[in-house]
Amino acid sequence: MTSTTDANSTTSPPGKARAARPKKRRSEGQWVLGYREPLNANEQTKKDDNPLNVRARIENIYSKQGFDSIDKADLRGRFRWWGLYTQREEGYDGTYTGDENIDLLEAEYFMMRVRCDAGALNVEQLRTLGGISTEFGRDTADLSDRENVQYHWIRIEDVPEIWNRLESVGLQTTEACGDCPRVVLGSPLAGESLDEIIDPTPAIDEIVRRYIGDPRYSNLPRKFKTAISGQQDVVHEINDVAFVGVVHPEHGPGLDLWVGGGLSTNPMLAQRVGVWVPLDEVPDVWEAVVSIFRDYGYRRLRAKARLKFLIKDWGIEKFREVLETEYLKRKLIDGPAPEKPARPIDHVGVQRLRNGLNAIGFSPIAGRVSGTILTKVAAAVEAVGSDRVRFTPYQKLVVLDVPDDKVEWLIDELRPLGLHGRPSHWRRNLLACSGIEFCKLSFVETRKRSQVLAPELEERLADVNAQLDVPITVNINGCPNSCGRSQIADIGFKGQLVDDGEGNQVEGFQVHLGGSLGLDSAFGRKLRQHKVTSAELGDYIDRVVRNFVKNRHEGERFAQWAIRADEGDLR
Repeated sequence: MTSTTDANSTTSPPGKARAARPKKRRSEGQWVLGYREPLNANEQTKKDDNPLNVRARIENIYSKQGFDSIDKADLRGRFRWWGLYTQREEGYDGTYTGDENIDLLEAEYFMMRVRCDAGALNVEQLRTLGGISTEFGRDTADLSDRENVQYHWIRIEDVPEIWNRLESVGLQTTEACGDCPRVVLGSPLAGESLDEIIDPTPAIDEIVRRYIGDPRYSNLPRKFKTAISGQQDVVHEINDVAFVGVVHPEHGPGLDLWVGGGLSTNPMLAQRVGVWVPLDEVPDVWEAVVSIFRDYGYRRLRAKARLKFLIKDWGIEKFREVLETEYLKRKLIDGPAPEKPARPIDHVGVQRLRNGLNAIGFSPIAGRVSGTILTKVAAAVEAVGSDRVRFTPYQKLVVLDVPDDKVEWLIDELRPLGLHGRPSHWRRNLLACSGIEFCKLSFVETRKRSQVLAPELEERLADVNAQLDVPITVNINGCPNSCGRSQIADIGFKGQLVDDGEGNQVEGFQVHLGGSLGLDSAFGRKLRQHKVTSAELGDYIDRVVRNFVKNRHEGERFAQWAIRADEGDLR
């Protein structure tokens, strides 16, 4: 038999396989490997001037000369390091969303994010937040799922005065956004919870004191999210670095280290490093993890510039080796895994504290409050003799140190403000991002839509709500970036434009079902070609919840059912 070959092919000698030509790997822009020249515009902006330096220009130039005086590299880049994004111009629907329309979408007002590490506030701070909102932000104030407060309608002329007022009570916007270490999530009940293994507050305070605003860590490949808690109430699986309380059989209470979590368009759950970290070593270990990200993190493409991609390529064993040998210069102690919780720990409702007093977790719908509401809450908290308020990673507000004889009074006092201490199932478990109301990246309305959706679900599902002995979380996100955590909700909605069946592009959502953290940590199931319009949200949730109630096994959680359910029951 005669064989033929292509005229352009080459033939290897008999018995000897031709070695494949090695592929030349493209640089990922890792600093530690010598790639210091910027590979994209964002990296160039950070190299041109440390973003922390923009504060002086805001105070001395932009606030005096107005919005039109702001350099675009500052406006669309460095401002974020001080908690500032331009908000979306009114009148442009989701068809305009995209970088090509940035000049149209960019309003002359700002979203300002106030950094509330561990969500911890006193009455004076809460009252100050309320006053800033009413005076400078058109009474806007939203509680984010990162334990922050977000204002809107902020003018550049007012920013220095807002900073003065925040800093006078110990608050800041430093590195609330940007490619830097953002707010540290902490337990709303740190130091007081009966279920807490260890109180990590000293470590959180030390991290903020040592490293936030430090130029050594202000130029990371992208954002860096942290969660530290003595119990699993800070969504640790979706943070870049997290420390979770755990008891070592020999060394006692300490913290378990997790790295590489994150959502957005390539979601990944954090992985355990497998080490037990004593409380006093947490700041040093945290600094080492941040430094690895700074030095080894991918800077060529923004889409791959999160720590999770480095962890994926390296594997957790190599990450631990680099952490110990190159950065800490010592071995860490092997440690056990924490026990997984059966359901989210959101601290809503009344619970006893270690000090003998009570905490009450209040639920605004999707974190929507106002400066007027925060000011009234401050007065009510003061009236019951408390000075401690906490925000939560679920867009909730918790009041600590409430005496037994003041519990019902406080619940009744805050209910007319839209803050429910014994909320309905749907008010408690609904979470949403800012949406098209203010965000330039969003395709659809989210938080504003949720204010109508929660009461609607309370009414239309009134006949089955009593049968729901497990939470069903509903997360609404306006775009693929997952600020609203659509992939880890029982029922998650990712905003996009959809066809209404008559050839029109309208606001709608891709559906994710059965996502969760804790006992069944996993991302939601996407139904092929299944979309719902914004107008159909209530109908869809009603339909799928009734199917769950009808077809579930006894004690079955929604995430378990959604995995095994017939596709017809999920549509």
